[in-house]
Amino acid sequence: MDALRQVDGWPCQNVAVAVTGAVEATHGDAERRFPWASVSKLATSVAMLVAAEEGIVDLDEPAGPPESTFRHLLAHASGLPFEHGAPIAPPGTRRIYSNYGIEVAAALVEQRAEMPFAEYFASVWEGAGAVLEGSAGSGVEGTLGDLIAVAHELQQPQRIAQETLDEARTVQFPGLAGVLPGFGRQEPNDWGLGLELRDAKSPHWTGERNSPRTFGHFGRSGTFLWVDPDAGIALACLTDLAFGDWASDAWPRLSDAVLSELD
Repeated sequence: MDALRQVDGWPCQNVAVAVTGAVEATHGDAERRFPWASVSKLATSVAMLVAAEEGIVDLDEPAGPPESTFRHLLAHASGLPFEHGAPIAPPGTRRIYSNYGIEVAAALVEQRAEMPFAEYFASVWEGAGAVLEGSAGSGVEGTLGDLIAVAHELQQPQRIAQETLDEARTVQFPGLAGVLPGFGRQEPNDWGLGLELRDAKSPHWTGERNSPRTFGHFGRSGTFLWVDPDAGIALACLTDLAFGDWASDAWPRLSDAVLSELD
């Protein structure tokens, strides 16, 4: 796919990209391991949804601050701040992007499963090479192939049921406003269960050609993965250059070029 060659002009030393689904294509060093930063949340959320299906946790049981549930934590609606600290809003009133909330959710899975969350994560993703070290919200490292495995799970799930994925990519606590990191305040700032939903957000890190049903995540380490069910593809990207103005410009252009090439 010619569109992927755009990344050769990016200001990164190393970059690896892939399209998977209706079209299969890769470009760059597919064997290099990259830190995923917040793209980790896609893989850790799948592990937490497996825990819910196994009855280890319940999406609607109390978890986190008073009146908050496990669902609130995964949907960034618990009121917890980005980093460790006391709640800064009542649950279900604002969309506050929270690494801490994901860590609290992982701690509950760890307690109930009676094993470190990283071990539970490894058992869910057995066969893939991604490794979780540190925060459940940002500590995954892996190759492009490992990220493609996550994309496949979010396209044709094998670890979770299709109904679970359908729920995960449905707006949780509709209408909540909040800040999408790097792209400003969004009203509404829609999220599913660990998945960021494109909907009508503007500006956004995906392209103008992406359908409103697109979902995924990007990471501060210069990484992203989106899945567009209408286009039938996912676009995965790993780089070694931290997110910044370069990405706000380059990522949507790449996304639009990939989708244009499908027409």
